[in-house]
Amino acid sequence: MRARLVMVVAALLPLIAATHAVSADPMAPVGASPAPTPAGLWQAVDGDTKQPTGWFLITDHDGVYDGIIAKMFLKPGEDPNVVCDQCKDDRHDQRWLGLEIIRGMKQESADKYGGGTILDPRDGKIYHAIMKVTPDGQTLVVRGYIGIELLGENQYWTRLPDSAYSMLDPSVNPNPAVNPNLVAPKHPPAHRSQLMAPPQNAARQ
Repeated sequence: MRARLVMVVAALLPLIAATHAVSADPMAPVGASPAPTPAGLWQAVDGDTKQPTGWFLITDHDGVYDGIIAKMFLKPGEDPNVVCDQCKDDRHDQRWLGLEIIRGMKQESADKYGGGTILDPRDGKIYHAIMKVTPDGQTLVVRGYIGIELLGENQYWTRLPDSAYSMLDPSVNPNPAVNPNLVAPKHPPAHRSQLMAPPQNAARQ
């Protein structure tokens, strides 16, 4: 009887191990490589001119994704030291370069991240946000909205290669060899009263 019980347990062990592997990450098939995340350096372009309008650096802080303005593409005469004088929270009067515009994004499904906010530094308004990563990990779909997702508009950001990090200002470069004093920003969550209706065509900036 004991020998038969040992045989049954031995037969179940592979099944138990496989079940544990599946439950560890229910969104990923067994043996599949990890899905791409929003973490990295991204470029936004103007929808009309197709010229870059900004680079954005998104960082994973223990499953919470935040993003800063990492590089600005200024027109002649524009102030490189412009600050967010319209911001109503802790970002008031902070420089645009390095300004944290994405906060509190968490994974909701295999390719979707939400629950956070995105800031328009031009007027200081804050919107609900979602982000989706394409299967190849090269495009990030960013959507800011008020109320429901259908009221927003998509932006399409393109992932930049690792070599692009060398073009960042040292003040925002995440490479410790370049910026050893860079630390993760601490901030309070956005209050619901700060979530304003988006300006028309805001997502095309």
